[in-house]
Amino acid sequence: MKTHLLAFSFVFALASCGENKTNDTTETADTTAMAAEAPAEKAPPMDSAAKMKAWMDYMTPGDMHKWLASTDGNWTVETESWMEEGQPSVKSTGSMVNKMIMGGRYQQQMYKGEMMGQPFEGMGLLGYDNSKKMFVSTWLDNMGTGIMHMEGKMDEATKTINFSGSMTDATTGKDCKMREVVRFPDEKTQHFEMYAETDGKEMKMMEMKLTKK
Repeated sequence: MKTHLLAFSFVFALASCGENKTNDTTETADTTAMAAEAPAEKAPPMDSAAKMKAWMDYMTPGDMHKWLASTDGNWTVETESWMEEGQPSVKSTGSMVNKMIMGGRYQQQMYKGEMMGQPFEGMGLLGYDNSKKMFVSTWLDNMGTGIMHMEGKMDEATKTINFSGSMTDATTGKDCKMREVVRFPDEKTQHFEMYAETDGKEMKMMEMKLTKK
């Protein structure tokens, strides 16, 4: 009902303006049409030197990559996961080995443990995109045949990366929205939370605590 009233008020306002300011409305419409037809200004083309510099900046590991390398090593993992909201959680343990690859540009993450009482094995790639100014990640494991893609920025004050992305929902065959929060309280501790959106409602799927050996 509120939407209909707002729509009616908007139409009534337009009609009133049309009765009193016909010429102004026509001029405005003509001006708007001319603006729409005007070609958009294009950025000046880059010369070869500028293009080369842009690519060099893009490919060169920076401070974020150095920080990422500081999280290399062996980690023990305590996991708590939920299959359905309101149901008891399932706890398990595992181990993670992080290693920078590709000349310090990406971190490979290899996980082994248990999930829902079954052997669980996963692999992730985590990097920092110099052009986008954000972290990028992919994840795949033996409990699926798809690949999860995430992007996120770091809150420097809290050392927290807030990721968002998507993965395949096996029950529908479509992508579902995902969100991850990764906190780094200190050099030997990481906290990880993963959320999925189903039917427009977000649910926590997993929580992990990683401790460096």
